[in-house]
Amino acid sequence: MAGKAPTSSQDFRHALLQHLTYTMGKDPEHAQFFDWRMALSHAVRDRIVDHWVASTRKTYEQDGKRVYYLSMEFLIGRLLEDGIVNLGLAEEAKEALDSFGQDYRTILMDEPDAALGNGGLGRLAACFLDSLSTIGCPAYGYGIRYENGLFKQSFVDGRQVEAAETWLQEPHPWEFERPEVRFTLGFGGDVISENGKTIWKPSELIQAEAFDTPIVGWQGRWANTLRLWAGRAVDPFDLGLFNSGDFAAASEHEALARSISRVLYPEDSNEAGKELRLKQEYFFSAASIRDILRRFDSKHDDIRLLPTKVAIQSNDTHPAIAGPELLRILHDERGLSFEEAFDITHHCMNYTNHTLLPEALERWDERLFGRLLPRHLQIIDRIDDAHYKAHPHRTLSARSDGQVKMGELSFMVSNRVNGVSALHTDLMKKTVFKELNALHPERIVNETNGVTPRRWLHSCNPKLSSLITETIGDEWVADLEQLKKLEPAIEEAGWLERFTQVKTDNKAALCDYVSKAHGINLNPEAMFDIQIKRMHEYKRQHLNILETIAHWLEIKDNPSADWVPRVKLFAGKAAQGYYFAKDIIRLINDFAKVANADVDTRDVLQVVFLPNYNVTLAERLIPAADLSEQISTAGKEASGTGNMKFALNGALTIGTLDGANVEIREQVGADNFFLFGMLADEVMQRRMMHDHAQQAINADPRLARALDALRSGRFSPEDPGRYTHIADNLTWSDYFLVCSDFTDYWRAQREVDQVYTEPQKWAKMAALNVARSGWFSSDRTIRGYMCDIWEAKSLIP
Repeated sequence: MAGKAPTSSQDFRHALLQHLTYTMGKDPEHAQFFDWRMALSHAVRDRIVDHWVASTRKTYEQDGKRVYYLSMEFLIGRLLEDGIVNLGLAEEAKEALDSFGQDYRTILMDEPDAALGNGGLGRLAACFLDSLSTIGCPAYGYGIRYENGLFKQSFVDGRQVEAAETWLQEPHPWEFERPEVRFTLGFGGDVISENGKTIWKPSELIQAEAFDTPIVGWQGRWANTLRLWAGRAVDPFDLGLFNSGDFAAASEHEALARSISRVLYPEDSNEAGKELRLKQEYFFSAASIRDILRRFDSKHDDIRLLPTKVAIQSNDTHPAIAGPELLRILHDERGLSFEEAFDITHHCMNYTNHTLLPEALERWDERLFGRLLPRHLQIIDRIDDAHYKAHPHRTLSARSDGQVKMGELSFMVSNRVNGVSALHTDLMKKTVFKELNALHPERIVNETNGVTPRRWLHSCNPKLSSLITETIGDEWVADLEQLKKLEPAIEEAGWLERFTQVKTDNKAALCDYVSKAHGINLNPEAMFDIQIKRMHEYKRQHLNILETIAHWLEIKDNPSADWVPRVKLFAGKAAQGYYFAKDIIRLINDFAKVANADVDTRDVLQVVFLPNYNVTLAERLIPAADLSEQISTAGKEASGTGNMKFALNGALTIGTLDGANVEIREQVGADNFFLFGMLADEVMQRRMMHDHAQQAINADPRLARALDALRSGRFSPEDPGRYTHIADNLTWSDYFLVCSDFTDYWRAQREVDQVYTEPQKWAKMAALNVARSGWFSSDRTIRGYMCDIWEAKSLIP
C-alpha cells in the first residue's frame, strides 16, 4: 500500500494486510515472522513518510539554517519500535497483529540491530537525531552505510571471537535508495597548475551513493534524514575480462569500491587497514560536503551566504577532513581566495571532542595522507601557515613530526569546539588543547551529553514509564525535567513498593531472557551489578573483576557469613587488535567458570559476561540494573551516556568523579551516589610516584592476594601463566591506577552491600535518581548546541 497512512485500528489492520499481500507477496496463513515484521515496518513507514515529506517541504519554504551532523557511527539499533512509540501507534499495531494471531513483542524482537556503531559515540549520535526531530531543528545526519558493522562477538574457551555482523543480509525496510544522488570522489594522483588554478587529478575514482532513513521525532511533529553513503565503482564490470575467463578481475573494481563501506572500523594494525580507514573518513566527509553544497546551491546563488544557512558538526575527529575538503572546493573549484574560503569554512565547521587520551586523537602518517590526499596535505599546510601568521610567536601545527594531527586540525578550522561534560571541557582546556585554548579562549564551549528519554525510559522500560505517567502525566516524555514532580510520591511507602515491583519485574524478565538465550539461570533475588561498555583499560573492567576476585576469596574464607547476593553482569566488545582488553574479557570468563561452579560461593556470587553487546541488549540490561559501574580513571572518560541511562532507570551508581558522573552526582545528590577514587588532579600527582602501584599493593592484603591468584593460574590451571602479564601490568606501570583506587573501591562496594540490606532506603535512593535525572535529556543538549554553536532555530511552531 503506497501513500495512505493508517489512521485507526481498522485502517492499520488494512494497511498491515495490504503490505503483507502486495509488498511481501504472502497471505496470512503462510506468512513467517519476517513477513509480518516487514509488513508492519512498511505500514509504520507509510505514516513516517507523511511527516518526513511535510517537514522537508517546510524546511525549504522557511529556508532556515540547517544542521549537518557528520559521524562515523550512528548506533541506531532497532527502528520499528522507535517509530511506533514516537507516532503513538502501539495500540493500533498490537490490536492489528492480535487480530491475525501474531504476538506484538515477538514481531518487534525479530528486527536485527542496525550495526552502524560501536559504543557511546554512535549511540550519542542516534540520540541526537531523535532529539533534533523532536525539537524540530532541520537537520541531516551523515555517515557510512556499513554492510557489516563492527563485528559479531562470541566466546570460544572464554576468548572473544569476531565474525561479520551481517545485519543487511535481510532487506532494510527503513531506507530509501537514492541512485540519483551520487558523487564521484578521488584518491591519489597529482596536483597540477593550469591557467593559474590548482587542480587535483586523482588516479583512483569511486562513487558515493545515498541511502536515506527518515528519523521521526516524538508525536510525529517533525522528521529529519539520516543519509548514509555506500561505495560504488565508477566502472563496476569489465565484460572483456569476464569473457576472457578472468571472472575475478572482471569485478575487481566493484569489490574494491564496496570495501570502503563494508566494515565499521577495519583492523588498522597494518598498512592496508590504515589506508582503508583514511579512505572511509574522506569518502563520507567529502560526499557529505558535496551534498551540502548541492542543496545550498539549489536555493542560493551567493556562496558567501553559506555560514548563514549551514552548520556542520564533526562528531569526533573522524570527519576532520571535511574542513579542508570544503576549503578546497571553495578555493580550487569555486574560485574564492584562500583567505575568504578559509573564513567561510571556519564559520560553518564545528567539532565535538570526545577524548582526553592523546593517543586517541587521530594522527596520520603524512606519507600515507599525502599519497591518498595530496591536495588536502597542501591545504593543511596553508591552514598551518595562516594560523602561524595570525599567531607568529607560537609553533602549533596540524602537521608536524611526520604526522597530520586531526585534533589540532579540527580545532583550527572550527568556529566552536565543544566538550561533552563540564569536567571534560575544563580538562580539555588544560590538557590536550591547552595552547590552542590560550590563543582562542572563546572557542571551547561545553555541551554535556544527554540521552533520549523516548528510547531510554519510555520504550525500554514500559512498566516504569507507566508508573511515572500515572503519577505525573505524560508530558515528561518530551520535557524530562518534569520528573522532578515525582519527589512527593517518593515519600509515600505505597508508591515506593510499586517502584520496587517494577525493578523486580524487570529483573525477572532479564533472567528469563538470559536463561532462554544462553542457558544460564540468574538469581533474581540478588543485586544486579552491571558494567556494560566498550572494553578499555581506562574504563577499568579489570578493577571490577579484581575486586570481585578479592570478594570471592573473602567469601571462601567464611562461606557461612551473611553475604549480600550479587549477580555481576558484564558486556562489551574489545577492538580486534586490542589484545590486553581481549585478555580482560577472557579473565572475566575464566573467573566466572570457576566461581559459578563453586558450591561455597555460587549462591551469593555469580559472574556472567553476555556476548555481542548492542543496543537491544542494553535495553534489556539497563531497566534491570540495581548497581551501575562507572569506574573509569578520573580525567579519562569524556562524559559517558550509559551512566545517565542507568540513573534514569533507577540504578544507583558506584563511580569516580569522572566525565558526567560529576554532574550526575550533583543532580541526584551525593547521598544517592556511591563515590570512590582519586580526583583528576590527584591521579596526575599519583602517577609521578614511580612505585605507586607497589605502595598500594603493600598497603592492602586483599589486593595482593587477588593479584597472586592471577599469577598462580588459579583461574586458568591448564595455562598458569595466562594472566601473569595483567598482574605484572598492574604491579608495575598501572597507568590507569587500578591498584591505587582498589582499596577505596572495596570500601564503596561494602557500603553498597550495607545499603542493599535496607530495601526501603535503597528504593528511595533509586527513585530519587530517576526523579533527578531529567537534566540528562538529549533534548536539553541539542537546545544547547542550537543556541551556543549552530545558531539554529526550531521550525515547529
